[in-house]
Amino acid sequence: MSEHRRGELRRIVQTRGFASLAELADSLSVSESTVRRDVDVLERLGEAKRTHGGVFWTGSPDKMRVFDSRGDDNAVHKRQIAVAASGQILDGETILLDGGSTTYEIARQLVNRRLQVVTNSLPVATLMSGCDSIELILIGGCVDHRTGVTIGPMADALLSTLRVDKAFLSVAGVDQEGFYNSNLMLVETERTMSRIAATTCIAADSSKFGKASLSRLCGLGDVQWMITDKGLCDDWRKIMTAAGVELILAEDQ
Repeated sequence: MSEHRRGELRRIVQTRGFASLAELADSLSVSESTVRRDVDVLERLGEAKRTHGGVFWTGSPDKMRVFDSRGDDNAVHKRQIAVAASGQILDGETILLDGGSTTYEIARQLVNRRLQVVTNSLPVATLMSGCDSIELILIGGCVDHRTGVTIGPMADALLSTLRVDKAFLSVAGVDQEGFYNSNLMLVETERTMSRIAATTCIAADSSKFGKASLSRLCGLGDVQWMITDKGLCDDWRKIMTAAGVELILAEDQ
């Protein structure tokens, strides 16, 4: 595929959110078989997902480059964690995704699944808004312009009226005292998320371990699952297990 055609294909799918193969073939003046091959390339790059008769955009939002994986040394681990997380989710469940690059990768894996998804992440909501099989609930509140998530009292009040099967949260750091994030209001919102979930899962790559941040979300034993990559050292594996957390190590892809 030429760079020009790939750029046009990316632009069309990104702008529309979803496009049929017939529409793409007509817009690009190529055959549907050519479009299928081109879409396969975008799928391998994590920018699109082909479904029956069409293509969903699963790449980074156009104007919010927070989750652009280029230059992210841990991008591969985050994708591995996302695949592992999606394997823990059953069709028909109600799940919650907070904001962050790892949870955005999880959202990419869930496109076209039959789910109820609650999120305070504008990028996640944008990604899933065109998917008919997903019932999407977007939490309102004050928007953090750096991360594109809603936080604060309004978000917490709405969340407290809900109940979800599984909540997937991202963190900035993990030490023996617990899990951390750097935004005080975000941590309060994540605490509410954890309270309304039957199962709380922290999804974070191994680079986050041994680090603290401004505000402690909760203790290690206050969550049920931890999904990380196989780069986690043996000492940390023992610490998490001793805390009563079910440790799920993502497989290499």
